[in-house]
Amino acid sequence: MSFGVSQEVPAGTNLFAAGDLDPDFFVLAGAQVALVVSDGLTGVRKTIAFQGPTDFVGELGQLTHQAAFVTARVTQSGPVWRIPADRIQELMSRDGSVAEVFMQTFQARREWFLEFAGDSLIAAGREHDSVSNALRAFLVRMRLPHRWIDEGDPAAARLQARYGIGALPLVAMEGHVLTRAAPDDVAEKVGHAYRRSQESVADMLVIGGGPAGMAAAVYGASEGLDTVCVDGVGPGGQAAATSRIENYLGFPEGLSGDELLNKAALQALKFGAGLHAPLEVVALEPSGPIIRVALRGPAVILARTVVIATGVRYRNLDIDRWADFIGAGIYYGASDLEARQCQGQGVIVVGGGNSAGQACLYLAQRDCDVTLVIRGGQLDASMSAYLVSRIRQNSCVRVLLNAEVRALHGERNLEAVTISSTERGPETLAASALFCFVGAVPDTDWLPGLALDDHGFVLTGAEAQTTTSANNPPLPFETSLAGVFAAGDVRSGSMKRVAAAAGEGASAVASVHRRLAVLDAAAIG
Repeated sequence: MSFGVSQEVPAGTNLFAAGDLDPDFFVLAGAQVALVVSDGLTGVRKTIAFQGPTDFVGELGQLTHQAAFVTARVTQSGPVWRIPADRIQELMSRDGSVAEVFMQTFQARREWFLEFAGDSLIAAGREHDSVSNALRAFLVRMRLPHRWIDEGDPAAARLQARYGIGALPLVAMEGHVLTRAAPDDVAEKVGHAYRRSQESVADMLVIGGGPAGMAAAVYGASEGLDTVCVDGVGPGGQAAATSRIENYLGFPEGLSGDELLNKAALQALKFGAGLHAPLEVVALEPSGPIIRVALRGPAVILARTVVIATGVRYRNLDIDRWADFIGAGIYYGASDLEARQCQGQGVIVVGGGNSAGQACLYLAQRDCDVTLVIRGGQLDASMSAYLVSRIRQNSCVRVLLNAEVRALHGERNLEAVTISSTERGPETLAASALFCFVGAVPDTDWLPGLALDDHGFVLTGAEAQTTTSANNPPLPFETSLAGVFAAGDVRSGSMKRVAAAAGEGASAVASVHRRLAVLDAAAIG
């Protein structure tokens, strides 16, 4: 086997231990191994699986360069083949059949670990708390095996008694306890922080892990580009909070945004793209043929080309105390995370587009009493017909047209909402959550100097051409800055749909290749 070396391993040794970064990959030629996890709450160790001859020891973390969350302890001595972690990707690229077996097994094992190895990482936080919700979203988006404990759980009380009443959110894992934990802290411990040398230069940096960004990462990596993708939360973008997509080509039964983007992330990893989160990009500037991309903090990523796929965010409503309830009852997506916090209760959905319609139906399925608030006078003005039909037939969804939210009520969490409509006048409804899908705003505040349209969306192609770029006109999807491209919802003129964003991300890679060819020709000349 040219990719590894054979060695004898005695019983009682560890092939790798929980917490080890970039553990090697092992094929068991004769040895037997127990997979052991340590309960993050009690420290008690338990064996969750045994593996023997012809098995291989590894899972999805081998591709994400994540720290191992299990210990592989040899229970019966024998030979193994050790393959260095940095050669797994090369092995997969050489043999498609091997890649298929690895990916299917890696994915199945991660699903199994999510169910049975969750005690290896214990996270405790408060319901309807923006800081706790950000941590929980990161753990879910990155598909990290964990067990979440709400503040009212006796186990959370024990943790607070041990580490302090102000410790939440708290993360306990393999000898480490993080109090007032943020996603960045956990990412550093589990190996998802950006760890490439700051002197290394990527062929393509993708900023944003939504449909456009993930499509660009998949196509770029599959075509041999050294590809890095970063996101402020984790793969998925706004689409990950979409409960059901039924008009995406090839999925007649429908699928959630989370399912779609998880599959896309696996594809990107399969082809060798680096996915890193949570990383917030704050600036980019050209430096000769290289683009310097500054992250919040001291880190910088160097890339020959950049694809901006940061998408959009929904506007805040101009209502007193709005900021008080963000993450404490006000949400901008209706995924399983948010739905669990308001199941069986009254909720308000604001907006008349597809995202609002999908949220209504999903929340109604979770036994919520849903009130849909639309400023205009028609339900079908900007919502797909299939959603309109289902909402009209759903007895759990009440539609208020020509209506607006006037006031929010509650102490620490949202408790009620006052709505005024032309038909009924003002009324106050009990509501544990308000889901806002109003007015998409592009995430371009950090891009001064780039040509934008009147609404802040990024201009590309011929529309981005300026007097300074007349002799070097922008390529399709290229911005007014050579080597910087935009795809998906953040781009001016884009169709705000998941499938369209994915298509733009893939198409932008063709222009990336053309720009790289120009850079290569200039370097040779």
